[in-house]
Amino acid sequence: MKWTLTAAGLLFLLYPALRPWHDETTAAGAAASMGSTAWVLSHLFAMIGFILVPIALLEIHRTAAITFWVGAGLTLPYYGAEDFGLHAIAAQPNVLELAEAVRYNPFAVTTFAIGLVTMGVAAIMVALKLRTTAAIVFAAGFALFLPQFFTPPAVRIAHGVLMIVGCVWLAWDSARSEAKDPQLAAA
Repeated sequence: MKWTLTAAGLLFLLYPALRPWHDETTAAGAAASMGSTAWVLSHLFAMIGFILVPIALLEIHRTAAITFWVGAGLTLPYYGAEDFGLHAIAAQPNVLELAEAVRYNPFAVTTFAIGLVTMGVAAIMVALKLRTTAAIVFAAGFALFLPQFFTPPAVRIAHGVLMIVGCVWLAWDSARSEAKDPQLAAA
């Protein structure tokens, strides 16, 4: 569990840290960001992180793990469109129109938002069960996942730092607690 959650935290840090940050309100900036390999890899890192977290949560809080999986399931199609779809259209002369159509499709953006909120709820469930500072930091990272999209790149990268701190701290704190009391793993 600790390595799975640690890996997820690292991937959530790499996501904003490696993502290209060109001005995506211009065709040239959108093409430069979305057309790069770094775009594909950074978004893929987030997607893999969303898959790893509930695997780790199975050992901490099964209901939260299942809730998180539902949220990830609702979020991942949007990430796939954002990652692979926008990358494929980056060279098109009407990239801004196409990107807006992909990003702001009512069904896509609704399931994306519901998925991120659901993952935030699952993380808060973990914090309420464990009542540790590590779990609270973990929950804060996921509760802030949706709002951070409306902030500048520096804040989004800082959110990535919050994510790695929360994931790694929760992983190692939980592993330490289990080592002290193996019955906690069965709870």
